[in-house]
Amino acid sequence: MAGQRLKDKVALITGAASGIGKESALLFASEGARVAVVDLNEAAGHEVVGTIRARGGEAIFVPADVANPEDAERMVTETEAAFGKLDVLFNNAGVMLSGDGDAVGTPLDVFEKTLAINVRGVFLGCKYGIPALRRAGGGSVINTASFVATLGAATPQIAYTASKGAVLSMTRELAVIHARENIRVNALSPGPLRTELLMKFLDTEEKRQRRLVHIPMGRFGEAKEMARAALFLASDESSYMTGAELRVDGGITAAYVTPE
Repeated sequence: MAGQRLKDKVALITGAASGIGKESALLFASEGARVAVVDLNEAAGHEVVGTIRARGGEAIFVPADVANPEDAERMVTETEAAFGKLDVLFNNAGVMLSGDGDAVGTPLDVFEKTLAINVRGVFLGCKYGIPALRRAGGGSVINTASFVATLGAATPQIAYTASKGAVLSMTRELAVIHARENIRVNALSPGPLRTELLMKFLDTEEKRQRRLVHIPMGRFGEAKEMARAALFLASDESSYMTGAELRVDGGITAAYVTPE
């Protein structure tokens, strides 16, 4: 195992079978955490757990739909049952659905499903996860937002943008509410990433270039780069950070967002 920045900590990561969640699960485990890998994709989730165990780490897989209250409660219960506590709650699961465009063209069911997973999923993770953090004497909540919570997207994705704005707002309020309980709540806001989620959405070279032209670094980010930022928020190195948005976006918001 590599480092020990999460030694003796237990982390629950949703959407952990792919993308940011998968890379975070592998990294957190290498830094000493015992990890609950939560996802709907059972085959891919078990594969992540297998990789962690093969590298000498500890992990379990919990199949769960984060938008379902029973599943959200069970993922926390099973994590505590397996590892005795919960220290890090990483509400990372999210979707960007095809059909998500502007307000006129986006079907209602696409809008509602996006908010169910991206917003209700974070709410339910906190609803059942925060009591577990209390039982552990405190901990860190990380919510995956996005640069589009701050900046309108050049390629319209109204449901996704609205959902990530909600995640950022919830993060701030939760941070204030729980600040005296040794529970920190921060948002990780990735820029455009070379993940399956975004590449399925930006499915033509024209769409990809329309996004890339705005990024000062001139490239898409990688899931591993987001995992390293999440590790910082999960660890005690960020002990005085709460209610913050950590933007890891290749400079895109710096280029376009003016201070208020």
